[in-house]
Amino acid sequence: MKKLIAPLLLALSCLIVPAQATPLPKGAQSGFAQVNGIQMHYVKMGKGPLLILLHGWPQTWYEWHQVMPMLAEKFTVVAPDLRGLGLSEKTRSGYDKHTIADDIAALIRHLGGGPAFVVGHDMGGKAAYVLGLIHPELVAKLVLVDCMPPGTENMDSAKGGMWHYGFHMAADFPEMLTKHREREYISAQIKQWAHQKQAITLQAIDEYAKYYARPGGMTAGFNYYRALLDDAQFVAAYADKKFAMPILAVAGRYGVADKLSKALQAKADTITSAIAEDSGHFVPEEAPVFLVEQLSNFLAPAPIPDIP
Repeated sequence: MKKLIAPLLLALSCLIVPAQATPLPKGAQSGFAQVNGIQMHYVKMGKGPLLILLHGWPQTWYEWHQVMPMLAEKFTVVAPDLRGLGLSEKTRSGYDKHTIADDIAALIRHLGGGPAFVVGHDMGGKAAYVLGLIHPELVAKLVLVDCMPPGTENMDSAKGGMWHYGFHMAADFPEMLTKHREREYISAQIKQWAHQKQAITLQAIDEYAKYYARPGGMTAGFNYYRALLDDAQFVAAYADKKFAMPILAVAGRYGVADKLSKALQAKADTITSAIAEDSGHFVPEEAPVFLVEQLSNFLAPAPIPDIP
């Protein structure tokens, strides 16, 4: 009986709607889809070609709330909560980027079959990278925002890498040390990685923290890091495969800067790159107008030449 009750409680915990509902952009709708064996929450607005926006850690779909209304003028914009995060179902496993990519592939099929434009930031960018490799038929154009491809991260703090990799990947300790301090930890991480320190508002931090503080929320977030070594091994098997679609790499000057575009040079024949000069890691919130301009230019259809 205990074996049946535990998974049921875990599933129910992700369906409990918080007392204060998340504010949606005007004209947006919140929905759920059963995809790849999980219930996935997403926010949708606009009309036109399908554009998928994948968030990172420690965030939810809400990191796109500023850019969605601007993009919705030309696209059907869909921003899901990734597996285990926000209002999407929490699972005990499946946080490797192969599985996350399969989640998104199933969502694209659910929404109309694709191909879609796919934009991914941070962990969402890693999932988008894998999606482009294993489901190229579903990705018309791929945009990676201030992330590094799986296997290219510098996880060694003694060699200039970020200390949080090892901490987040450790078993149990990060949950123990952040319990009842989820908001403080998320706020500190965001402030450390942002260049525009006030760009991510207190309201946004509250929004992220209320979901990560729910039972299993921090564990789901840390599991994205715990899967990184498996992600690197999976992507290594595709070392000789190039992307079939055009790629745009957008990074913050105070984020990964040109490291992202350099890491992609051997992987695609068509790469466009752009640097948000006054942004750190959180480009969608630190430089939303700049990002929308880059996306609009990159995703615009190619002009049809005049017939002589």
